[in-house]
Amino acid sequence: MAVKLSVGLQRKVGLPEFGSLGASCHVEFEIDNSLLEHDLNGFHQKVSDAFIACRQAVHNQLATANGTLVDVGSTNPGPKGSRNGQQATERPNGPNPRPGAGTITQSQLRAIHAISRRSHIDPAVLVQERFQVERPESLSIREASRLIDELKRCAAEVRT
Repeated sequence: MAVKLSVGLQRKVGLPEFGSLGASCHVEFEIDNSLLEHDLNGFHQKVSDAFIACRQAVHNQLATANGTLVDVGSTNPGPKGSRNGQQATERPNGPNPRPGAGTITQSQLRAIHAISRRSHIDPAVLVQERFQVERPESLSIREASRLIDELKRCAAEVRT
């Protein structure tokens, strides 16, 4: 017997001059009832996967709505290519864009790909949105560390 599973997520961020921008994602699908009876971890994984997909969809929508880049971690939007209302620093091409920043380590790269894969998130899209770089390999050590922490936090929030 099938069970209907419905998952939804809404998010609203403030904009200047008392404005706001909201996005929501709701999905509904059927799962096998045996997951509830015999595989509770499998059921939780299905719910978690649905929430992660919704979170990514809402994040993407808010981040690119109306031609603005909205930092969904804050309420301070800015023009496309900016971070928190301030112009983004130009990044030269290459793996080490800033002196002293260091390049992403192989361990960090593996972690980003593993967590992204489990969360059904495209890491290339994520680093483009968050850090304005083409690929995860272009991140600095600090940026990679922040991204890993963010991905872990996102996955932990979905589980709770």
